Amino acid sequence: MDTERRSLTLPDGRTIEFLVTGPAGGLPLVLHEGTPCGLALYPPTVRAATSRGLRVILAARPGYEGSTPRPGRRVVDVAQDTAAVLDELGADSFVTAGWSGGGPHALACAAALPGRCLAAASIAGVAPYPAPGLDWMAGMGPENVAEFGAALAGEAELTAFLDREAVPISTVTGPDVAQAFGGLVIEADQAVLTGEFADHIAACLRAALSSGIAGWRDDDLAFTRDWGFSLAPEPPLRAAIWQGDQDRMVPFAHGQWLAAAIPGARVHLMPGDGHLSMTISAFDRILDDLLDLARLGSLP
Repeated sequence: MDTERRSLTLPDGRTIEFLVTGPAGGLPLVLHEGTPCGLALYPPTVRAATSRGLRVILAARPGYEGSTPRPGRRVVDVAQDTAAVLDELGADSFVTAGWSGGGPHALACAAALPGRCLAAASIAGVAPYPAPGLDWMAGMGPENVAEFGAALAGEAELTAFLDREAVPISTVTGPDVAQAFGGLVIEADQAVLTGEFADHIAACLRAALSSGIAGWRDDDLAFTRDWGFSLAPEPPLRAAIWQGDQDRMVPFAHGQWLAAAIPGARVHLMPGDGHLSMTISAFDRILDDLLDLARLGSLP
């Protein structure tokens, strides 16, 4: 199916740019990509979703692509923007899935839009900072330790760090993306970072930096500040946690912590998986579980 790139202007004057594809009357599947990532959809993900009757929506968070930066934004603020995109499309209830840095944003939608968000999946998603009992950076690859260390040092240091990091990433291509990730990807991730998937990840990274580092910077700052919502609200979050035990970008302990912190969460702790490999190995199961969690089952 054709993918449409659209934008809308919010009452506060900000613009949100987004992609939409799939059957117009289908239940929306709102995707939240990782950090940094721009507007790029992976064709097998779209096919898996549309084969289940889902309408796929991917919005650029503030500061990415054509979405107006929103300095000081919190993770929870994504719910307001998601609701605005759904309103623009004439859609009501939805399900959502977020990878990596998108995981907290998927959970924010479940928390801040109860009733409207039927279920959320966090896939290799980061835990809050600080998180009681969690050594937050233990087990991360050195690149992420340096990045989040800069984030914790403040906006000025993070900006300088990301300005340097953005130079090679802004032109990365598929054949080079595994090397660009350095110590963040294990053997299971390297094995899938080939062909179409490697090209997709490289396109995500290039798109993320097409308007500068504002989106990346404000994501990192938001992760290391109060997220603005509870993981244990009433009614409870309808959420699933998917996490690989070999992950070097978001360590396994983050998934374990989220699983324990969200009452009634469905927990899928995946032996042998890294940070990226579940996109290839488990996405069909993630979608079926998400729809079951939403009490809808597979759609026609």
